[in-house]
Amino acid sequence: MKQQRRQFKFLAVLMFSLFLVLAFYGGYSVIQYGNRWFSSSRNPRVRSQKENVMAGDILDRNGIILAYTDTEGERHYQAEEASRRAVVHVLGDRQGQVANGVESFQTAYLYGFQSTFPELVRSFLSGESRRGDDITLTLDSRLCTQMMLSFDAHEKTRGLRGAAVVMNYRTGELLGEISLPNFDPDRIDEAVYQNPGQPFWNRATQSIYPPGSTFKTITAAAALMNLPDIENEQFTCTGELPVDNGFIHDFGNARHGKLSFQNAYRVSCNQVFAQVALRMGDQELKKAAEKAGFNDNFLFRDLVVENSTYPADNRTEAEVAASGFGQSAVAATPLHMCMVAASVANGGVMMEPILLREVRSTLGDLRYEAKTRVYTQAMEAWQAEILDGYMRDVVVNGTGSRASVSGLTVCGKTGTADSTQNGEPISYGWFIGYLREESLPYAVCVLVEDVASGDGGGSTAAPIAADIFAYLRDHDGK
Repeated sequence: MKQQRRQFKFLAVLMFSLFLVLAFYGGYSVIQYGNRWFSSSRNPRVRSQKENVMAGDILDRNGIILAYTDTEGERHYQAEEASRRAVVHVLGDRQGQVANGVESFQTAYLYGFQSTFPELVRSFLSGESRRGDDITLTLDSRLCTQMMLSFDAHEKTRGLRGAAVVMNYRTGELLGEISLPNFDPDRIDEAVYQNPGQPFWNRATQSIYPPGSTFKTITAAAALMNLPDIENEQFTCTGELPVDNGFIHDFGNARHGKLSFQNAYRVSCNQVFAQVALRMGDQELKKAAEKAGFNDNFLFRDLVVENSTYPADNRTEAEVAASGFGQSAVAATPLHMCMVAASVANGGVMMEPILLREVRSTLGDLRYEAKTRVYTQAMEAWQAEILDGYMRDVVVNGTGSRASVSGLTVCGKTGTADSTQNGEPISYGWFIGYLREESLPYAVCVLVEDVASGDGGGSTAAPIAADIFAYLRDHDGK
């Protein structure tokens, strides 16, 4: 009998423990995945709420109304077409063609799911239609429009697909985010659906690309940590580096001769960074990449971002060597590469990206206010300080000179990556960088797809970055 009682007590304790674990996981899931559940088109509660509640307004950081609902329940966007197009991938659209835009991802606020009981009673007694909360974003919609127009302002990027991101590297606030091609949410016709460029797709957050030589920033951080005295070492670039059964060449078949590690970063020498990757080994390079967020499951509070990847173990020497300059199977989103640049500027600290600045109820009460959060320590402060000097050298004397702007201290890294798309070869132009100015703590990433043969990040992405930096200078980041 005593043995049975002990067994019953054990089962009771076990069941209670399982209940606690389930409750804890449920609470954790609501915190981490709540917006993802609400934004699902399969959520019947959301569909019902949308039929009975008018969506709140969405404003940018300067108070510009990006979306509002009229008294008839019709959703409206900005009057100017260019302005609508520039922010459509951040906002979303009426039809829900853009995945995870603010219109869907912030459903819980926009459609009044966070309303308090007194607010619900007041709405009922007043007889007025229920209305959701108003959202203010960290986004600068005018900056987004200028970012979009910059692609068409330059001959080498006119009409090309791409993306660009601007963030405050101290707070994580996203000031700008665009994806091209885009579309007008007020005119979604058959041509938009049939566009092979997939205009509904947000390339800034959903597409992962080989980061090319921008990844040398990660490789350099790893080398500084794992290869003592590498800054004083002399390397030799002969024009081709034999690895396994093939050769590694540089962009334009360049031959750099003897050069230091900093000079190799400045001229973006693939052969030096391949040698460095092989000397460190795959595990050390992978460790540095993962410290900077690669292979993480990005669960940001305000937006959905595709995970960046560093390849699995047991790879060939050629694959490891190529990873050293951002090829092989290394892949990242433009938003994440902006975060990498931001972490260098911020002393190695990578901030979580923030898009939601504040939320106010229909009575004007503050429902939510953004709080900064450190995402990870991407590198040590001393590594970031050295890389800051390297990135400044790239803009002053190297491949990133076209990103320079009068009156600003611009630091950056260019990249050109090769891949295939639909079985055809394709090249990508990259630029990641930031401003050193105390009053302008902004990092930038620009990606250009399908750049012409002979072009790279320095000739395509860097000039767009310069336009963005100049806009930030002239508008004080507002």
